[in-house]
Parts: sequence; C-alpha cells; structure tokens
Amino acid sequence: MGEKMVVLMIRTLCTMVMLVLIKMPPANGFYLPGVAPRDFQKGETLEVKVNKLTSTKTQLPYDYYFLSYCKPPKIRNSAENLGEVLRGDRIENSVYSFHMREQKSCKVACRVKLDSVSAKNFKEKIDDDYRVNLILDNLPVAVLWQSRDEKPAVYEHGFRVGFKAKFSGMKDQRYFIFNHLNFKVKYHQDPDTDTALVVGFEVTPLSIKHKYMTWDDNNTQLTTCKHGTETVLQPGIVPQEIESDTEIVFTYDVSFESSDIKWASRWDTYLLMNDDQIH
Repeated sequence: MGEKMVVLMIRTLCTMVMLVLIKMPPANGFYLPGVAPRDFQKGETLEVKVNKLTSTKTQLPYDYYFLSYCKPPKIRNSAENLGEVLRGDRIENSVYSFHMREQKSCKVACRVKLDSVSAKNFKEKIDDDYRVNLILDNLPVAVLWQSRDEKPAVYEHGFRVGFKAKFSGMKDQRYFIFNHLNFKVKYHQDPDTDTALVVGFEVTPLSIKHKYMTWDDNNTQLTTCKHGTETVLQPGIVPQEIESDTEIVFTYDVSFESSDIKWASRWDTYLLMNDDQIH
C-alpha cells in the first residue's frame, strides 16, 4: 500500500469521526470511558484486562492469548475508548478479578500443560524481551524498580514474560516463566462517601514451581503459598521452568494501598519510565 493511500485513509477516518461528533445532539454529550473518574464502592468488582504483548526489541506486537496463558470461558474485546481503537490496541478480558479494598493471596488462576509448540512460543518471546501488558480502570500495569543507591524509583511498563538463568547444578541457561503476580492497587478514598478511585496499578512478577496434594478446580490448596499471607520468594522455592509436557500453575495476590495521589495526577507515574519504553 503506497504512502499516499495511507495518508488518504487516515484523513478519511478523521473526517468520519469529526462528522459523527458534530452531528451528535449537544444534550446527549459525549463520554469516553476512562477519561472521567469512576468511583468504586468497597467490595465492588475490579476487572483486569489484557493488552498486546510488546517488545522494544522487535516492535512486533502479539495478541496476549497467543501464549498459553489462563483464558476466561469466553474471550471478548474490551476496548474502553476511541483512543485505544485508533492505536490498534487489542484489549480483551482476563481471568484476573479483584474486589475493591479486599486483600487476596495465593489465588489460583488456572493450570496449563505446555506442549512443544506452546513451550517454544514462550521461549521465543523471552528471547525477544516481550512484556505482558495488563490494564485496570484504564491504567496500564507497571513494575517498580527501587535502586539501593538512593536513586529515584523507576517504573517499567508491563512485566517480562520470563527470564533465562543458570542455577547451581545446571550446565546451561534455562527458561523460566513469571507465573505468579503480586498486584498492588493504589486508591484515593473519598472520606464523605467511602468510595475510592483507582490511582495506581503495580505488579511484582515471580516464578514459582507450585506444588499441591490434589487438584480441585474450585479450591486447590497449594503448598508453595498460603491464603492470607503475601506470596514472597523463600528458601526452598524453585522457579517454574518452561519445558514441553510441563504443568504450570498460575497464581496471584492482590493488595490495596491508600494513596494521596489525586485522580488527575495518576498518570505521573509513567513519566518515570525507562527511556527505551517511551513511544
């Protein structure tokens, strides 16, 4: 497709959008979800959405469910506003669900058995530095890196699919997946109504080879993490390796933290991101 044709298509699309906005009755107004603040009651459901897998190394995006991650019963498009559509984002629903200001730990999302193809896909995406992008209330998830030399904290957009490492007893580097997610939701509470606004969405990814006695689709009890206790890496915890015919259990925690950040300033966090992640 020629450059002139692309320019013409863009101009045509912009013209169509403007005509729709102009013809809308003033009384009806025009609202883009995610642009206006949304108040959440305590216990109200918060749905996490998934976006494309991205890499600053290849610049070639992939659909989140291209990899063998946990899938909801029915995958549906969940774009929230016009900007996401025009950017070409592929936003869909996920298995991750929270309740406002209610802590949750050692929550099992699903278990997946990798075949040779799915294992190969995970390894290739790790080699190409792909990152997983999740969204909560229109905020992309970020990973906080706090240096030990008193430098300002740095945020990364999304988290890596996994990593390569060589541990004691290994001859070569192997591939490991981040299959446990420690989510932190920051909220700004209204003292008058007791509602809260989401002003931050962070994650700490971990790799844990989960163990259990028996599998119960509704209530599996893992021996590698406990309900009511934040999941952290402890001595004896083995990372989850990626290999064909390997079973992977995906889990997550979620904690809530009160914040003085105002809703209008909640995007300031993303100004602290690494230069190579700014597009």
